[in-house]
Amino acid sequence: MTEPDDNLSLEMVAAALRVDSADAAVYARVLTKSLSEALPPDYVTVERERSMSDRMHGRPGEISKVVVRLDDQIMTLAVKKGKPVAEVCREVRGVILSRETVPLQQWAGALASALVAHAESNAQAAEALRRMVLGT
Repeated sequence: MTEPDDNLSLEMVAAALRVDSADAAVYARVLTKSLSEALPPDYVTVERERSMSDRMHGRPGEISKVVVRLDDQIMTLAVKKGKPVAEVCREVRGVILSRETVPLQQWAGALASALVAHAESNAQAAEALRRMVLGT
């Protein structure tokens, strides 16, 4: 992200993360798809709840939780009873030092900040973030 034309602003990343945030289930699907495609597999974990019908029909089930790990931050978005539950955690050597439940927009802002900060020090993450924001 050294060329001026290629720089992604925090506002651009935050705007990309806010797409469809009015509906928690839709937001979780959009977020999971874009982050899973853009970031390496060990950065994003998705948990799903599968009903008996899902199992019988070979469907993956509904997304129940998305966990994004960036450096020492863990950002979790869970959908419980159709409502988003967003947490921002700080982890050191596998131990959670702090856990804060935050509003969805604050969570999206924290995720955007963490993604931009991580991309500044990691060329692969910068390219992945660029693909996510620009849709390429």
